[in-house]
Order: sequence, then C-alpha cells, then structure tokens
Amino acid sequence: MFSRRASLGFGVRAVGAAALLRGWPASAGGVQGESPGSFDVTGGYDPALDYLLAQRPDDPAMRESVSMWISDDAGRFGFPRFCIEALAGAWEQRGVQANIAFPDGRVLNGAGGFAPAPAKLVEGRAVTLNAGPLTFEVVEPLRRWRMTFDGNADETTVMRQAMGEQGGRARRVRIEIDAVMAAPPWTPGEQAARIGDRVTERAVGAVGGHRHEQLFRCSGRFAIEGESDLAFTGTGLKIRRFGVRNVGDFPGHCWQSALFPSGRAFGMMAFPPRSDGTPAYSEGYVFDGRRKIYARLVEAPWMTGFVPHGGPVDVVLETEAGRTRITGKTHDSTYLTQGVPMFGDWPHDRGSALPFHQGGALYTWGDESAYGMIERSLPANGSSG
Repeated sequence: MFSRRASLGFGVRAVGAAALLRGWPASAGGVQGESPGSFDVTGGYDPALDYLLAQRPDDPAMRESVSMWISDDAGRFGFPRFCIEALAGAWEQRGVQANIAFPDGRVLNGAGGFAPAPAKLVEGRAVTLNAGPLTFEVVEPLRRWRMTFDGNADETTVMRQAMGEQGGRARRVRIEIDAVMAAPPWTPGEQAARIGDRVTERAVGAVGGHRHEQLFRCSGRFAIEGESDLAFTGTGLKIRRFGVRNVGDFPGHCWQSALFPSGRAFGMMAFPPRSDGTPAYSEGYVFDGRRKIYARLVEAPWMTGFVPHGGPVDVVLETEAGRTRITGKTHDSTYLTQGVPMFGDWPHDRGSALPFHQGGALYTWGDESAYGMIERSLPANGSSG
C-alpha cells in the first residue's frame, strides 16, 4: 500500500520545487520487460498522484483541480474543458467550468460557483472531487476515471462570447463519461526540470504546482432537456493538478493534444516568443503507440487571429527522427474576452487575464485523422514581454 502524502512529500502544504519531480518516470522510453507492442499506460508515474485530497489543505492559496476535455468521435459536439477548481481558502465554495460546443457555433456554458458534496472514500482514500453539478471520480488511478454532470447551462454562441456577451437561456444538461486512459501521462517540465529564466518560471508557475495530463478513450451519454439523448464514443484529455496557482504574469500560451485511431498521439504546451527575441518555454511529445518521445516545438498556431470553425491550427514537432507536421482545423469553439470570468459567478475568479480560446480541432497526421483539444491565449497586441 502506498501513502499519498508520503509519495508526494508535501502533506497539505503548497508544493515545493523538489516535490514537482517526485513520482515522475525516470525516462521517456518503454517499460523494461514489456512485451512487443505493449506499453505501461501509467508511464511509471506514482498512482498516488491521481488521488484527490480528502481534507482542506493548510495553505489557503493551495488549489486542487481536475479537468477533462472530450471530443465526440463523430464530430457532433465537444466538451472543451469541464473543470473543478477548489481553493483551500474557500474549500466549501468551488469553481466549475463546463463548456459544451458545437461546430455550428452553438455553445452551452455551465460555469459557476458551487458547494461540494462529501468526497467518496475507498480504503481511506478520496476518489471523488465534486462541486454542484459536476463530479470526477478515480476508478483506477492512471487507468480509468468517470465524469458526471447534471445541471443547468446557459445557451449562447461563440460569436456572442467573442463580443463579450454573457448569460443566455438556461438548459438542463446531463452527461455521463467513462474514460479509459490510452497513453502515458505527460507533465510539462519533464524535459527540463529546471528552467533558468524568470519569465518562463512565471509562466510555468501559473500552471499550478504539480500537473499531469493523460489522453483517454471514452464512452458516454449526453442529453440536453427537450432534445434527443446521444450515446457516443470519443477521446479526451484528463488533467490532474494541485498546488499554488498564480496567473498574474501569464504571458499567453498554446496547448494542443490528440489521440489517433492507431494509438498514436501527441501533446504540446508552449508560451509565445518574447519581444526581446529570446526563446520561451515550449515542450511537446509524440507517442508512437508504445513509447512517449519528447519533442521540440517548431511551429505553433499562436492566437493572432480567431476563426472558430475551420481555422488553421497546425503544429510541427521535432524529435531525433525528424519533423512531424500535424495539420489542424478548429472544429468547435468557446471564447472568453479579457476580463470575463472563466468560472462564472465563483467569487474567486477575477476574470480572464487574456483573451482565451478553448475548443476542439480536427487533426490529421499522415493518413489518419482525429478530433482533439486546443486552448490558446495571447495579449491583445500579440506579443509577450
């Protein structure tokens, strides 16, 4: 049996720099002793990193969070970020983000501040994170999760959002997701445990303590009151994050990932080039169905413009084997103008520091295509200082 606190080495205090690496794999290669064509979906990560906090942390600035991005295999809709943000200083009032987007521009937004239900415990470990209508549950750490949503969402459009309009007709929404992890976890910073410049430190620090993401395949049901229920299969991305989050100096970013039918996958996160011409943080990886291979970002679709459907969002990654171009087109989108709260009426959301695009994209890698996620932000002048 493992102790989550012992494995993380931080109890319920803010995560220190040394703790960020604890539980990470020693290398990006395949697992010793695995059979040909197989891989360890945990990537060598400590399973304790997936469990939730059972009690309020001592540090009031400590944050606990889970989020998921989900794409329908048929491209009918996307869920570009369902998230719970729990702040230790307001443990009984948590922020929820719940985005539902369609390729025709229709959007439902279920964001808000909500009280939690008691965490579900299994063998003394907390396996749920809950806030109002939204619940995430660990079924098997680093292998299987569930998500449920049952609540109201305001109906609007991405164009209304881009004009800064908020609110809309309330619609009852119910969602059930069963997610099975299909690629090893990845943490921005694996390639470079220590970043030597202050601007990048501020940007990476905004991610919030420890963070890992993991691609999955899923099945589920989706119902909007008054409309036909939809059973679907899809792919998605789960993010597990805990620590102190500070986005005050966030310089903008570009974040993309997708899981393809063959089992190949990619992921990347990058911050925009600085005005002085010096390199900014960027990392990525490709997964060949067996090994996670670290990559250097060559090209990213910085948000110098915004086309909610059909806009180009290609990414180019370079490994020792050469360059890989993955073409992309935006498919379903949501948008936050600067100053609009991401978490609705949650009082601890001061509003988006930058214009924010969260959505789904259709990616093509060689002869196969898949829907995946994209999130971008950039200062209005398109540069970072």
